Amino acid sequence: MGVRRSGILLHPTSLPGPHGSGDFGPSAYHFVDWLVAAGQSVWQMLPLAPIGPGHSPYASASAFAGSPLLVALEPLRSSGWLDPAGADEAAIAALARSRVDFERMIPFRLARLRQAQAAFRARGSAAERAEFDAFAAAESRWLDDYALFMALDAHHGARGVHDWTRWDAALARRDPAALADAHAALRAETAFWRFVQWCFFCQWRALKRYANERGVLIAGDLPIFVAHHSADCWARRDLYQLDAAGAPRVVAGVPPDYFSATGQRWGNPLYDWQAMRREGFAWWVERMRHELARADLVRIDHFRGFAACWEIAAASPTAVEGRWVESPGAELFEALRAALGELPLIAEDLGLITPDVVALRDRFALPGMKVLQFAFSGDASHPFLPHNYPAHCAVYTGTHDNDTTRGWFDGASDHERALALAYLDCAPADVPWALIRAACASVAQIAVQPMQDVLGLGSAHRMNTPGATGCWTWRFDWSQVGPEPARRLERLAALYGRAPFDRLRSRGEPRS
Repeated sequence: MGVRRSGILLHPTSLPGPHGSGDFGPSAYHFVDWLVAAGQSVWQMLPLAPIGPGHSPYASASAFAGSPLLVALEPLRSSGWLDPAGADEAAIAALARSRVDFERMIPFRLARLRQAQAAFRARGSAAERAEFDAFAAAESRWLDDYALFMALDAHHGARGVHDWTRWDAALARRDPAALADAHAALRAETAFWRFVQWCFFCQWRALKRYANERGVLIAGDLPIFVAHHSADCWARRDLYQLDAAGAPRVVAGVPPDYFSATGQRWGNPLYDWQAMRREGFAWWVERMRHELARADLVRIDHFRGFAACWEIAAASPTAVEGRWVESPGAELFEALRAALGELPLIAEDLGLITPDVVALRDRFALPGMKVLQFAFSGDASHPFLPHNYPAHCAVYTGTHDNDTTRGWFDGASDHERALALAYLDCAPADVPWALIRAACASVAQIAVQPMQDVLGLGSAHRMNTPGATGCWTWRFDWSQVGPEPARRLERLAALYGRAPFDRLRSRGEPRS
């Protein structure tokens, strides 16, 4: 990570496309080409896992699986597994393009994936079947449990049950005979979920290869916790702090902070670190190995939780009444490094950061995060102001949890607005691009801008508001972009050593 880079934060669901949400289809490849034209060498994403409650990618049914909603339909048509696009014209026309309408989009996409799987089963070639079988065998450690979990979830969900602790008792406790019966009864359904994962990983590897060949690194995002209603928790309940029935005794969150006066009660079960320690943190090693296989570097969410977690009693309705409980910290990361080598991670070290968190981050030479929107609440000593950065960090104008820069500035305090305008030496209308310039000009090794800031969009285009509903729906259209953002990004990248300076000379810059 010694090379200076800049890039864009954009989840694939926010890409344009005809099928209700962005995916790994043509628009993703076009976005890579746009990044290259703009002198950008990092595409940062949110977790690629299946979405969970509230449509959040941070509350997934699996820490290993890929989201079925990101599987592009065009390659399935090219393989002959889907009807031509014209056959879906009316259904496609009913899908929203300016926002992700999950209620319409999810059944539309799953129906097409089922159609494709049926066609593959009926007339897939010998080579395709061999490729599928090889994938299923290679990924069986997590794929078998995931496929059965999804099949059982659909079976019980039809009766309104969406909690594995309320499944048939023998299945909830994973009685071997009950599992064998379920595998036999749900063979067709588990085959479907394996097929979907094969499609996901084939398409993802092709897209990542395309990006890497053009000098663009993929930055992934690894949530620290897993959802309780997930294949991970169901398959290895011994690794979590659960009661005899399998329900969480304590859950994760954070105390009152910038985003919420009552804190954030995420509800994820907390790990039983002692149980993980006895296995040499094998589950974490496999999870990190898996994530590093599908990304070039990884933003590790809620890094401070590896030093200490905010533990909340499961019965508590908010995060106010919690306590800090020590996590394994260096012991875990030593195990990861011993198994995987040096770790290309970005530590999301935001929030209440104590000396033990800083010591853990620095012991493993992990770059931390600086968020420019947070930089103007104090004075010139604020650690998020660029003149105070260490070089070994990543700077963001904002994150997926922040308002857009335009929205942030419009709602900022008088003090923040005055300091921002003075520090950036710009007019109010120019704040988004002035903040992008400050990030690019800083000594930070990586500078990342959400696509909303590049387009100068307001609060209506925010990706997520922690604790709120109706999030994760934002999309853009190529008609909003035009040539100017790429030109400006390329110029800033070249001026500040994040792209070759010769790119300016080739355009006749700099001029005398």
